[in-house]
Amino acid sequence: MSLLAKEEIMAKQKQVAILGLGVFGSTLAETLSDYGVEVLAIDNNEQCVDRIKDNVTRAAIADVTDKDQMLELGVNEFDTVVVSISKHFEESVLATMILKEFGVPNIIVKARTKRKKVILEKVGADVVVNVEKDMANKVAKTLLRRSIVDIVELDEEYSIVEIHTPNSWIGKDLKTLNVRQEYGMNIVGVRCDADEKMNMDFTADYIVKPSDHFLVVAKTEEVEQWDYLTKN
Repeated sequence: MSLLAKEEIMAKQKQVAILGLGVFGSTLAETLSDYGVEVLAIDNNEQCVDRIKDNVTRAAIADVTDKDQMLELGVNEFDTVVVSISKHFEESVLATMILKEFGVPNIIVKARTKRKKVILEKVGADVVVNVEKDMANKVAKTLLRRSIVDIVELDEEYSIVEIHTPNSWIGKDLKTLNVRQEYGMNIVGVRCDADEKMNMDFTADYIVKPSDHFLVVAKTEEVEQWDYLTKN
């Protein structure tokens, strides 16, 4: 079985319930569904539910602060539930408390301020996201990038990062550069051209060329700081 096939099977086994179908909730629901995730989308607004019902596994009109309605829909059986209620903070708090009471392992809640984030964490949210702030930070980091081509976070500390060759590396071998010691990066692959496949079979004698792209594992904050300070 191919890796892609395995990933598709794993995705189809995932189930996510999304409470609140504003722009964030509906976009999240549709994107997850596109990748084969089973999505239960819930909102108390009939128009919001009608708009998305053909693009998700199940869509229902319900009051997310009503414990009995949530039980009837089987929300308590989900491993991950996202609370994306935009306008009414009290509803977010009540829904989060109900999910915590259900014992849902992964509760993700949308909030707009630090104060609300603290409150939601106290009542049971595992992850609180500020969509506007998080997106602004992401856009800012993208604008500041010099050598980073792409970055995928592995956890809260480490990322897999694709970087293009800094000018200071060109013409030197990897042994001389001592990238792990000097920059805290572990090189796991090299691509000689942006359109070529990543090569995992290389040695410390490899001479860096101007068109090279490197795949590295590093601490996210450190590699972003290095990238910002890099002079190309």
